[in-house]
Amino acid sequence: MKLAIIGATGLVGKEILKVIQEKEFFYSELILVASKNSKGKEILVNNKVCIVITLDELLKKKPDLALLSAGSEISKEWAPKLADKGCKVVDNSSYWRMCSKHKLIIPEINGHQITCDDFIIANPNCSTIQLLVAIAPIHKAYTIKRIVVSTYQSVTGTGKKAVDQL
Repeated sequence: MKLAIIGATGLVGKEILKVIQEKEFFYSELILVASKNSKGKEILVNNKVCIVITLDELLKKKPDLALLSAGSEISKEWAPKLADKGCKVVDNSSYWRMCSKHKLIIPEINGHQITCDDFIIANPNCSTIQLLVAIAPIHKAYTIKRIVVSTYQSVTGTGKKAVDQL
């Protein structure tokens, strides 16, 4: 399986790469994608040097699965392009979250709803995922009718530029 990480040099992209290594996630080819500013950058993943490419170069690589974490505008434009080429897309931006055409998935809760016909899959934001994984079993047993939540997000939630500025 050809796996593309879009936003590979950003904060979330770097975490995705760590998890892929820790979990020994299988892929036949790893394609790292980032902005033109990062083109040519070398990143060591599983003791192999990967060269970062741009989105324009990605379609030629024909990935099977793409994990997008590069913001809503990138997801809006590129998720459909990849899906049209037969690539399964998991989008980490907010762009597809409220789109009734695509499923909003937390694998531990409703991953069973994914079918072969789903090419763009959205996921909720990080605090929503953590909360729902924790309360889903309670809801299943007792039916929660209302919950009020406040989150206090760190600057890292806005990306690398904000962290660098801080």
